[in-house]
Amino acid sequence: MKKLILVDGNNLVFRSYYATAYNGNLMKNSKGFPTNALYGFINMINKIVSEEKPEYMIVAFDKGKTFRHEKYKDYKAGRIETPDELKMQFPKAKELLTLMGIKYYEIDNYEADDIIGTFAKYCDLEEDFIGTIISSDKDLLQLISKDVDIKLLKQKDYIRYNEKTFNEEYGINPINIIDLKALMGDSSDNIPGVKGIGEKTALKLLHEYKTLDGIYENISSIKGSTHDKLVLDKENAYNSYELATIYRDVPMDINIYDLKVKEPNYDELIKYYEELEFYSFIKKMDKKSEINEKYIVINNLDDIDLNEDSSFYIELDNNNYHIANMISMTIYNKTNAYYINKDLIGDVVKKYSKFLKYTYDLKKSFVSLKWKDIDLNNVNFDTMIASALLDYNIKDDIAVLANSMGYDIPFYEDILKKEELKEKYIEIEIKKARFIYETYPTLNNNINEKELSYLFNEIEMPLAIVLGKMEYNGINVSKEELLKMGEELKIKEELLEKDIYNYAGEEFNISSPKQLGEILFNKLKLPGAKKNKSGYSTSAEILEKLKDTHPIINSVLEYRMVTKLYTTYVEGLLHTILSDNKIHTIYTQVLTRTGRLSSIEPNLQNIPIRYEYGKLIRKAFIPSEKSIIMSSDYSQIELRILSHIANVPSLIEAFKNDMDIHTKTASDIFNVDVEDVTKDMRRVAKTINFGIIYGMSGYGLSESLNITPRQAKDFIDNYLNTYPGIKEYMDNTIKQAHIDGYVKTLMGRIRNIEELNNKNYMIRTSGERIALNTPIQGTSADIIKKAMVDIDNEFIKNNIKSKMIVQVHDELVFDMLIEEQEKVLQIVKNCMENVYKFNVPLKVDIESGINWYEAK
Repeated sequence: MKKLILVDGNNLVFRSYYATAYNGNLMKNSKGFPTNALYGFINMINKIVSEEKPEYMIVAFDKGKTFRHEKYKDYKAGRIETPDELKMQFPKAKELLTLMGIKYYEIDNYEADDIIGTFAKYCDLEEDFIGTIISSDKDLLQLISKDVDIKLLKQKDYIRYNEKTFNEEYGINPINIIDLKALMGDSSDNIPGVKGIGEKTALKLLHEYKTLDGIYENISSIKGSTHDKLVLDKENAYNSYELATIYRDVPMDINIYDLKVKEPNYDELIKYYEELEFYSFIKKMDKKSEINEKYIVINNLDDIDLNEDSSFYIELDNNNYHIANMISMTIYNKTNAYYINKDLIGDVVKKYSKFLKYTYDLKKSFVSLKWKDIDLNNVNFDTMIASALLDYNIKDDIAVLANSMGYDIPFYEDILKKEELKEKYIEIEIKKARFIYETYPTLNNNINEKELSYLFNEIEMPLAIVLGKMEYNGINVSKEELLKMGEELKIKEELLEKDIYNYAGEEFNISSPKQLGEILFNKLKLPGAKKNKSGYSTSAEILEKLKDTHPIINSVLEYRMVTKLYTTYVEGLLHTILSDNKIHTIYTQVLTRTGRLSSIEPNLQNIPIRYEYGKLIRKAFIPSEKSIIMSSDYSQIELRILSHIANVPSLIEAFKNDMDIHTKTASDIFNVDVEDVTKDMRRVAKTINFGIIYGMSGYGLSESLNITPRQAKDFIDNYLNTYPGIKEYMDNTIKQAHIDGYVKTLMGRIRNIEELNNKNYMIRTSGERIALNTPIQGTSADIIKKAMVDIDNEFIKNNIKSKMIVQVHDELVFDMLIEEQEKVLQIVKNCMENVYKFNVPLKVDIESGINWYEAK
């Protein structure tokens, strides 16, 4: 007896796509091609082949509109449009099936169900064949016969139905699924059925009258509202019967013997998997590498012998690696896989320090080992950094990236919770090192192909070590100063509280948006009230607009700032000071899409310095013994980059002559002499200068300057007419971004902008603002990163003991030995101002003092 497997291809591809598309993080290869549906589809096909072991198999697909659409124009109307990311994957799914040796078929005017129905009929007629249908579509249940069963897919499992099990569950014969659909309809296909008749009533009728014909032949016996509904919708019932019937005589140019499963084209299939970056599928096909599925547990240093490049992964028990413990280390290469017990990790790293290595999150491993007084050397590839530059989805857990590239690695949190995963801990950790090793060649090639090698090798990789040293060195913090600041903030908070209660005429919870809203808009009758589900909105945006309407507003805004400073930057910072009296922040190197660094645990980049009490928090950051704090800050770097990129002669000249750029801009756009520029003119010019960088609209400018949108538009038009190079840059950048789908920084950093293709106008225009801003802000990020690498190299070369300790966007902070002051100033200024050749000079402002506050 020959077995034929009949697979609903459309169903499987759709299931695979939507199983992962819900979270917005579609799997893509490094070229940006979506692969999530393909990955799930191949997994399911492989599982079907493994479980069913078919000699004959066909995967059926829909092909456009069918005869049903001609008969009933609303057939399948109302379905959401198939996403473009899914449409793109269908052709490749079919190509992959051919390479896997599996026949697929599609034909004009018929659905996949009809193709399956026709071959199911062959199984009924051919004595040598039995069939199994695989789908989650219940319509196909009507095809069950003595020779055909169905594997009905559920969310995580399946139910297998044959004639007997189907009848036991439904109490009708499989063919009567058509009658059932005719009565109850099918919203997914927009089959109307009889209005008001659901599955329960429909089954009751069929249990008694067997078929749709039987029901209408006995319509006089049916009473009440059910009778009325059936009479009223008889035409719909029979139309629905016709639509729900799977056609079983599709005129095809193949027969059942053409469906014999062939040997896969392994060479071409591997190439295809490489293109899609499905490395786990390649691994399963590679019989030669089975040795690497085994591993050696190393309990003695003499048991390990490395003589080739390897990948490694160190597992920690905490994301904050300054306080974490190392649990294990795994090593993988083309010869062996090793699991290193935690007590031997340091010895292994020291013994093999000269060999080239690959890892995931170099900085994490570097700092973790540094806390054990172990130096990590010769790591020349970081999978996390490379993947971030290639715009993969990067998270703390390596499993996110690995699984998006076709591996099956549990999340670390799940390993801790599930006993069955704990038992497989070593195999899981080996798989992480294997993932790093196997993906290295392709990722490295992609870095080179996309011209990212300079950014990767000269900036990001060395920067990981520079940041690691900064984090490990930390910054001294005076607890006494923080506590003193806390006392002052508490006094200020109490004073503001009293002011607010006086203005309100009563006491209330100022931190409650609901209570504050009642006071502002019900009691004080202030304008601009906006209600939401929980009451009046008291967002910062709304309060800022009300500043001049009542003195309570300024007091509330200040109160919020004071309470935030106390909780976030007094109490918050006190909790992060380690036993060495230092704060050791973590710089996330791959989090932002512009390339900017961000700081966490704690965040040292968000101290609100526009507010004096915020600035005073910096007093708590103090130097080491015999040192002072030095701050070096790029002056208006993004405007300088804009002037360079847009090639604006008057702005370039102004920067070369060290003029105040906002005064110069005001002079140009208001057509007055520099001496006649007023404070208001300069404020307008400054707002536009910085607003242009961020793609500010006329409305945004009107909000910032508190002027009418028309006035704001006139200001922007005048600005762009004055500096046509900027207008040309903006127009060309947006046009090219729409063509390419991405923009680049001057150093080659790529930012893909999916928003540009969005059908929603607001999202699309936000994509255009991203396209304008990224080359400027991203280049600024690249510049300070390169400057940090250059400074670190010069410090090493000159045996400088002073340390770079903090980075805040355009600012670098140093713990500088007083005796090295002259050398450090010279190195920092030279490196920062000469990091990249622009047609405008880069300028660095350098200050120093007994704490970070004094240095600013």
